[in-house]
Parts: sequence; structure tokens; C-alpha cells
Amino acid sequence: MKRTFIATAFAGLALPTVALADCGEVSVAEMNWASGQIITRITEFLMEQGYGCDVTVVPSATTTAITSLAENNEPDIVPELWVNSAPAYFKLNEEGKVLKATDVFSEGGSENWWVPDYLVEEHPELATIEGVLANPELVGGRFHNCPDGWGCRIANDNLVKAFDFEGHGIEVFNHGSGDTLPASMASAYENEEPWFGYYWGPTAILGRYNMVAVDMGPHDPDIHACNQTQDCENPGISSYPAAPVLTVVTADFAERNPDIFELVSNISFGTQELSNLLAWQADNSASAEEAAVYFLTQNKDTWEGWVNDAAAEKLGEIIQ
Repeated sequence: MKRTFIATAFAGLALPTVALADCGEVSVAEMNWASGQIITRITEFLMEQGYGCDVTVVPSATTTAITSLAENNEPDIVPELWVNSAPAYFKLNEEGKVLKATDVFSEGGSENWWVPDYLVEEHPELATIEGVLANPELVGGRFHNCPDGWGCRIANDNLVKAFDFEGHGIEVFNHGSGDTLPASMASAYENEEPWFGYYWGPTAILGRYNMVAVDMGPHDPDIHACNQTQDCENPGISSYPAAPVLTVVTADFAERNPDIFELVSNISFGTQELSNLLAWQADNSASAEEAAVYFLTQNKDTWEGWVNDAAAEKLGEIIQ
């Protein structure tokens, strides 16, 4: 019934508003992963229904989007660009071709080592890596590592050496795929068993289960840079940094449409907030559009702070 309700709500909310010529045509990238798709659909809805834009959604990905910006100066708006994976962004930004609108993840994308909250409640020392290393049996004596081929695998392998997991009696289990890693977390959590391993956010599984990020100590940029290379001679101890994840807008678009630039500059999500939304989407087998509608209907106070007064009035007549 919940699924039917959301589908019906989306059909109702998707009705066009009276005026559609206020801001003209706008192209918005839609990344090929869940959070990016939801953010694009929220942005699309607010622009169309609140500002009268004629929005074209362009299927994209990190490399595709940055290449198109460099070569074609489009799309106009690219939400959820992980700029550490798109170094060409920095050159385009320096040249004044693109602008950072906002950190669409207000805390940045997160990478951490995690343990379940019920373990920390019983054994508070497990909230730190020192506590984990001193009590390997409490986390099952195992570290759940990234699959081969993932960027995090290289950094984790170096960190495992730096922290001397072998000397502390912690076995490293290298997962064979991106499916088995979260499945192991889910199985452990649902059975209240020990679990210790890597994951990133925002993601559905971190919205579904209450995991505690293990304090790995301060972040050292130089050490982390070495840890990210396979030939790091001296792996060291450093936590992962927050990854900058931006909404990027072409300079031309920002100049000709300052109202929309202001709007997308305001659209930002907390890591846990988006993880919870992704969990809702997964639990309800919902589309990106349905997840966008769910967010908009449940978070009126949030999106009202993103839009201007005229848009808020229009949207308030649609979103109840």
C-alpha cells in the first residue's frame, strides 16, 4: 500500500504548473547511481514546479559529465560530482568555465571503518582503532576489506600493514564483490554478531543499520596520499578524509540564471540524511522519482529554505 501511495503521490505532484517559461531551458546531469539520481530528481522537480524551468535530464557519470563540461560547456548543472575522481574539474574552475554551487554532501562523502552500535554500547573501547586492536575477539577477529579493483582496497591494504593487523590477531577478509561486503554487514547486524570493516556513505546500508565509525586518528594528507598508491614504501597511519562532492554549474548558466544558481547552491544533504533516504528507497523498491517525492513530502521545512518566496508559494500548493 505504501508503494501505491507513493506512486500516486508522484503522479499528482508531477503535474505541470501554469507557467513554464520563467527560467527557460535547463540541462541537468543525472549520475548513474542511486543518490545522484535522487538528487537530480529533487532538483528537477523544484526547478520545474517552483521556477517554471523546462528541464532536460541528461544521463551521465563522473567522467562523462566532466568531459562534456570541458568540450561542450554542458550540461548546465551537474549534481553530485565527486571531484577527487574528476581532476579536470579543478582546471575548468580555475579557467572560470565552471563554478562550485555547493557541497551537495554537506559533510563530504565519507569513508570509514565501522563497527555496529550494539558492540560499542557493550564495549565503548571499540569506538577507537586502539580499542579494536587490543580486543580483536570482540569484533570477531576479522576485518572486512574492499574487493579487488576498488580504490579503497589499496588504501586499506596499506593501513592494515601500518596498524599491524596480523600482529594483533586480526584476519583480513577480502570480499569478492561489491555485493558480499554489505551483505556481510547486514547479516551480522540482523543477528547482533561482531563485524568490523570498511564502507562508505551516504549509502542505503548505513541508513538501514546503526554503525559507528571507528576513530582511526587524525588525517594526514601526505600519509594518505602514499597509502593510496600500490608502491607506498612506508604505509602510515591516517584516517580517510571527507571527499568533496559538489554541485557544479557552468559559469554561463550562473550568469544568465542567478535565481536557479541560488537554488542549486542551497540544495545540500547531510550524510546520514541521505543514507536514510537511500535506505527508504531500497526498502520500498522505489524509483528515484518516488524517493524524491517521499523526501519532498516529508521534509517541507528543509526545501522551503532552499527556494525563494515565489517558488515556495507555488510549491506549497502542490506538495501537501
